[in-house]
Amino acid sequence: MKKTKMILGLSLAVISGLILVAADHIDVPGTMSGDAGDITDVYTFQGQDTNNLVFTVNTQGLLSPNATAMATFKENVMVEINIDNTGDNVEDLVIQAIKRGDKMYFFGPYAPTATGTSSMIKTSAASGEVAISTYGAAPTMATKNGMKFFAGPRDDPFFFDLGQFKSILAGTATGFNNPGTDTFAGTNVLSIVVEVPKTMLGTSSTLNVWAETKKKQ
Repeated sequence: MKKTKMILGLSLAVISGLILVAADHIDVPGTMSGDAGDITDVYTFQGQDTNNLVFTVNTQGLLSPNATAMATFKENVMVEINIDNTGDNVEDLVIQAIKRGDKMYFFGPYAPTATGTSSMIKTSAASGEVAISTYGAAPTMATKNGMKFFAGPRDDPFFFDLGQFKSILAGTATGFNNPGTDTFAGTNVLSIVVEVPKTMLGTSSTLNVWAETKKKQ
């Protein structure tokens, strides 16, 4: 087992039905563009196979095409997806992803031995691995134990009209335009995606989901 401690990045999504999302895009103190610990978005949604849920954690926001080609996941940073299926806002299950070489290794979902800001990786709960996709190449996906895995660069899916938002705050505009201007157009993120059978997540119809990046102590 390997002990890690959280230092950066927290996003929250509450799932009741299909999808709710939270985002930050580098507004957490101490983070910067390209920081492997910066979480931009967390998405949870029903898979194309409606028996599955998909969990996506995007990191390292606002990457230009040139920066994307150089961006990498870091071996000392673990991404942990926390799942509360009892409604007490404490993780009952975790899915963990950590890079080793040119692959991303996944563990869980499993009940963690500790909750909160410190985590242990239960190596016996390994669920699969996938080769990390490279920028400009066809995405690589893997399937194992009924789960699907992806890790690599993707176009940033988050849409936000930052200029109009600033105008609203300044009192020079009363609302957003339709259509607005996508501030994040042309920028990329590094994504970790895992698709999980719902049967692995308990029987609750509502899940609280949040993600953390944790660095080895």
